[in-house]
Amino acid sequence: MATKTVTVGSTVGLHARPAALIAQAATSGVTLAMADKPAVDAGSALMIMTLGAKFGDEVIVESDDEAMLATIADLVASNLDG
Repeated sequence: MATKTVTVGSTVGLHARPAALIAQAATSGVTLAMADKPAVDAGSALMIMTLGAKFGDEVIVESDDEAMLATIADLVASNLDG
């Protein structure tokens, strides 16, 4: 599986709205993790929120699909607050 580490760009962190947008874009087989927490399914907004990722935290995106990996990594790094 390919991985990419990105910094959370949303000032509210990966909470309701950013998590929902990421989950909508994710296909099966994409996970998000933090160094001190286990990986969660990126297709579930609730699971994304359990990471507790805040603005500036590093998140590891993992997927077999390089294009999906890039899409989700870009979303995590974007400011999705507005």
